[in-house]
This record gives sequence, structure tokens and C-alpha cells, in this order.
Amino acid sequence: MRVAVLLPCYNEEAAIGLTVAGFREALPDAAIYVYDNNSRDRTAAVAQAAGAIVRAEPMQGKGHVVRRMFADIDADVYVMADGDATYDAAAAPAMVARLVGERLDMVVGAREDAVAAAYRTGHRLGNRLLTGMLARIFGRSFSDILSGYRVFSRRFAKSFPVLSSGFEIETEISVHALELRMPVAEIVTRYGARPEGSASKLSTWRDGWRILNTILTLFRIERPVLFYGALAAALVLLALGLAAPLVATYLTTGLVPRFPTAILVTGLVLLASLCFFAGLILDTVTRGRREVRRLAYLQHPAPGP
Repeated sequence: MRVAVLLPCYNEEAAIGLTVAGFREALPDAAIYVYDNNSRDRTAAVAQAAGAIVRAEPMQGKGHVVRRMFADIDADVYVMADGDATYDAAAAPAMVARLVGERLDMVVGAREDAVAAAYRTGHRLGNRLLTGMLARIFGRSFSDILSGYRVFSRRFAKSFPVLSSGFEIETEISVHALELRMPVAEIVTRYGARPEGSASKLSTWRDGWRILNTILTLFRIERPVLFYGALAAALVLLALGLAAPLVATYLTTGLVPRFPTAILVTGLVLLASLCFFAGLILDTVTRGRREVRRLAYLQHPAPGP
């Protein structure tokens, strides 16, 4: 069984050597790939000296790196982690064993703080809010949708059409697994502080907004009936609120004195109808897209013997 460790990194000179050494010890037979994303320090040189296979992705952003890794590397099991030495490499064998033993498509390393400094307060709160939102929209979720520590089957990696460009990639990965009803699991793993000289590239507000926007976009694309149906319901409620005084006046006097409001109410109802039927049409398109992804997924065998 071919196992590949994928380590996307950017300016991680202080941490990449520790990360490579940790996964080399935990998975001695695995091929370790470091994808350098335009680092301005000695990340690539340090990774190569540590024994990793170093490749480069010129398009900036973690999503671009993941797309390139999944396309280029051929393996049976893919272990993905950030190259910042925060994830517990010793947990990788258990994650791989569970993926193979239970014939799963993804195992998520749900982060548990090893030290108080591992998480920034804004990151912790944002993760909880975004995880809860994903669960409400898609009906089920993971306890840590933003974890960068994951193990994938070959059929997951080769059927996943990566569309994201940045840190929202973890959200897209989670939704892909949920929408195709893939067998998945979580394992709690230690999450430590970065070594001295390594700094987080994740911006609480900028990247948080991008992740939120990704969730809403995927909600619109994957749940069009619910999305456009909710919009149609809101427009109908607004129209009813505006129409109530007109109906009351008409029942009392037989007159409709506010024609502009009546025209507005009519327009809102028509717009609501368009939204509703647009949702129905797009739902058919979404089902077709999901079937294509499912067929691509089924072209590859399940992990394990």
C-alpha cells in the first residue's frame, strides 16, 4: 500500500524540518512531499535536507497547492497536514489504520489543544461558529471543519474537483464528503503551538469571511431548493406585510388608493415565483453534477485489501 504525506507550506523554515522528521518517524515507509508555495525563506532547502521530495506551486494559496498535490501524486492513501509542526505526526498511523480498516474515504484529525497558545481566541470562536453553520445547512458535519490534518483515500483525492484557492479549502473538502455521503470518521489529535520563528498565515477576519462566503456559496450551489425557497418565502412575507393594509382598505371602502404599493406587491410575488422555480431547475442541474462526481468517485477502489 502506497502512502503519501502531503505538506503544503509557505515560509516555514523554522518548522518544516521538525514536521518532516515527525512524519518520517511515524510513517517510515511513506513518501513525504513538501509543496513550497512561493516561500521567501529557506523552506524548500530545509525540507529537502530533511529527506522530503520538494515541489513548487507558483499560484499563491493553499487551495491551489491541494489541487496540485491531488493531481500530481499517485498513492493509495494520502496524509495531509500543514508544514508548521502543530499537528501530531504520531497520530498518523492510527488515522491511516482506521481509514484502511474501516474502508473509509476520509479521517479528520479533530484538534485538541496541547497548550493554551496553540489556538488564537478568534480562531477558536470562528471555528465553532462556522462548524455549527455547516451542520445546520447540510444536516451533519464534523466537530472541526477547519482542521488541516486529514487522511484521504485515493478515490476521494481523485474525485475531488478543487475549486477553492485559499484556506477555505478545508470547508470545501468537508462539503464534498458530506454531499457524496462518503464514509468518514474523526480522531481527536493533539494540536500544539508553533515553534519559535513560525507565524500563522491565517487571518481571523479576512480568511474567516472567505470561509463564510464559501459556506454560503456551497449552500446556494448544493442546496438550491432550500436557498432559493427561503429567498422566495422572505419575498412573499414582505409582500403580505405590504398588502395587508391594502386588503383592509379594499374590504372597507372597495377602493385601492395606493397603486404603487399594489404594483410593488405584485412584483414581489412574481419575483418570489421566479426564485422558487429557479431553485427547482437548479436542483435538477445539481443532481446531475452530483451524479457525475459520484461516478468519478466510483471509478477507484476502496482503500484496504
